[in-house]
Amino acid sequence: MDPVKIINGYYKKDSPAYNILIEHGRMVAAKAVDIARKIKWMDPDIQFIEEASMLHDIGIFLTREPRMGCYGDKEYICHGYLGRELLDKEGFPRHALVCERHIGVGLTVGDIRKQNLDLPLRDMSPVSLEEKIICFADKFFSKRLDTLHTEKSLDEVRKSIEKFGHDKLIKFEEMAALFSS
Repeated sequence: MDPVKIINGYYKKDSPAYNILIEHGRMVAAKAVDIARKIKWMDPDIQFIEEASMLHDIGIFLTREPRMGCYGDKEYICHGYLGRELLDKEGFPRHALVCERHIGVGLTVGDIRKQNLDLPLRDMSPVSLEEKIICFADKFFSKRLDTLHTEKSLDEVRKSIEKFGHDKLIKFEEMAALFSS
C-alpha cells in the first residue's frame, strides 16, 4: 500500500491542504515509528504505523478549515470518521480505524453526547497498540503552517489535552508512561 498514492486520489498535488497533510503525516510518522522502535518488545507493526500515520488525517479536505485550504461542508472534528469512510472504501479497514480513533486521546459515546458533537454515536477511542502510538504521536504536531515542523514539548501537549478534561489528561498520561520509557 502506498499512502501518498491514496492521498493523491483525493487531493490536488501541491495544494495547501495536500502539503499540510503530507508534511504533518511525515512528522507524525517519524515520531510514531521512533516510539514503536523504542518499544519493539511489544511487537508493534512498524510498517502499518508508518502507513496509517501518513493517512490518519486524510478526511480533512471534507471539512471547513480554510486556513488549511479545506472547503468541505463538515466541522473539522468530523475529519476522523470521514477519513475512516474513505479508507474503508479503499479497502483498508485497519488504517481506517486509525483515522476515526485519533481525535484527541479518543472520543467516547459519552463525550459525543455531552458535547453534542456532529459525529456518529459510537466509541472512537484508540484500541490497538498501533492506534495508541499514532494517536499519541499526533498530539505533538499541529497542522498550522507556522508550526508544522515544530514538535511540542510533553508539557505543552499536557496543557492542550487538559483543556478537554482531567479524564483526557489521565488517558494521555497513561500513553505517555507507556511510550516515553
